[in-house]
Amino acid sequence: MLLEEINQMIRRDLQGLRRELLAYSNEADIWQTPAGITNSAGTLALHLVWNLRCYIGAQLGDSGYVRNRAAEFSRRNVSRKEILAQIDTTIEEVNTALSGLPLDKLETEYPLEIGGVYMQTRDWLLHLVSHLAYHLGQVDYHRRLVTGDSGTVRTISVRELRTAHKSSG
Repeated sequence: MLLEEINQMIRRDLQGLRRELLAYSNEADIWQTPAGITNSAGTLALHLVWNLRCYIGAQLGDSGYVRNRAAEFSRRNVSRKEILAQIDTTIEEVNTALSGLPLDKLETEYPLEIGGVYMQTRDWLLHLVSHLAYHLGQVDYHRRLVTGDSGTVRTISVRELRTAHKSSG
């Protein structure tokens, strides 16, 4: 059950990332870095998808993806179309990896050392969900700051939760 929930949360948040990027009326604004902001929305989007493709797709799903972390933070002016395609690929790779992962794998040690430590796979996956949401919030604020549009695009919608439903009474 937990694997399905993690998969669903990542899918929901990547769809939110997609909506955020589509909400920039001027594609070039995705790459702006106003004073006081280190990373553009484009940089954050690349970081998120390549991070998930590495830590879930490659490590848990044997996708063959090889991460180039330096490129995540150095590539610029990647087209919105290419980033959206990367989001779609990430959703597929994460779904394949988590759908095929035996539940008991959650209690085993994650295969990579992260930040100088090892942890259970379950803890690392929950961290990745939180990491995605953290940066997704940054993308939302970036869009609002750069475009001047304070409107929401339902970035993280509770309506997209697996068990969400309207009251029956």
